[in-house]
Amino acid sequence: MAKGQDTIDKLEAYAWKYIQECINHTRPHVAGNGKVIQVPDRHIPTIDYFLRIWIPMQEGMELIARRTWYDWLRTDGPKSHTIKNISDEFDSLARDIVGNEGKGIFYAKNKLGMHDRQQVETRNVEKFDFE
Repeated sequence: MAKGQDTIDKLEAYAWKYIQECINHTRPHVAGNGKVIQVPDRHIPTIDYFLRIWIPMQEGMELIARRTWYDWLRTDGPKSHTIKNISDEFDSLARDIVGNEGKGIFYAKNKLGMHDRQQVETRNVEKFDFE
């Protein structure tokens, strides 16, 4: 079945709602006085979870398949533009979480192309024999 503008509009709205949930997520933590409090614990947004689990929980069914997502990503047009914007927004939040909270280092290395290697510069130095 062809996906129309209605699907694109839903994707954009769902993506923003999902991002807000990732930003506002909290987890329980036992404080020093023994009380359980909720502390901020942002989640790294992922396309796979968004498409396979999060949207079906909202819709009651799959809105768009991963294959369709990636097909649209490779084409030109409004669908591709929307998919690229959503992907960029997810990556922006992920980079902020990795950079500021140190979470998801393996996600950063594999998905975001970040690395922890040092750049080493070598120079050719001629050796002179002064004998």
